[in-house]
Amino acid sequence: MPPYAKTKKPDVKLVILGDMNVGKTSLLHRYMERRFTDTISTVGGAFFLKQWGPYNISIWDTAGREQFHGLGSMYCRGAAAVLLTYDVTNWQSLAELENRFLSLTDTANSDCIFAIVGNKADLADPKALVVEQEPEEEGSSLPCPTPPASPIAHKQVHKEDAMALYNRILRYKMLDEHISFPAEKMCFETSAKTGYNVDLLFETLFDMVLPSIMKNRSERSSPTVDLEEPLDVKRTKTGCCV
Repeated sequence: MPPYAKTKKPDVKLVILGDMNVGKTSLLHRYMERRFTDTISTVGGAFFLKQWGPYNISIWDTAGREQFHGLGSMYCRGAAAVLLTYDVTNWQSLAELENRFLSLTDTANSDCIFAIVGNKADLADPKALVVEQEPEEEGSSLPCPTPPASPIAHKQVHKEDAMALYNRILRYKMLDEHISFPAEKMCFETSAKTGYNVDLLFETLFDMVLPSIMKNRSERSSPTVDLEEPLDVKRTKTGCCV
């Protein structure tokens, strides 16, 4: 756990779910650390605390391995947004979202926002091959960029497939499709390796959870009356209340 996580209380929670090897941890590292690093499978779960304006947002990375599956519902408890992540070159990784991971979100907030995220787009889409520049260190010079190679994998999952899954999730959650965010806005294709659409994904979700943050803060600050607490009523000798 990062040291700063002990000193700041999160306003809302985002959780990343998905099968192993779809790139959940790499997505989070790309956004938080601005670079791509090869990672090993997450054990249990881990989180980063993101300072977004005056708000603190915890982003939870969960394990996709079967033996850690039972922990998912615990990490989803109270989540304001869930990122269901798959590999665009692996159809089974999309199917697993519905078969194994969707039920884990039953512990999330009733107004939880869902995003369907297809990672590893650089393997199948030329548009995702442009590498996002990493921050230049003082006194160093960036090498001449190498032209990107052609995609090397066949794209098995198209955005229409992800949109269909999103609409099934709305029905599973019994959410009104007419007042929920539209599927085309909630389905993303990203590349943790090149940075393609990664900032767009997280910043879009942060904007969407802002109403939840404001609602939570308003409920904590507004006075409430406990209807089950008996009122301190004074009575006169004749039994009338005063």
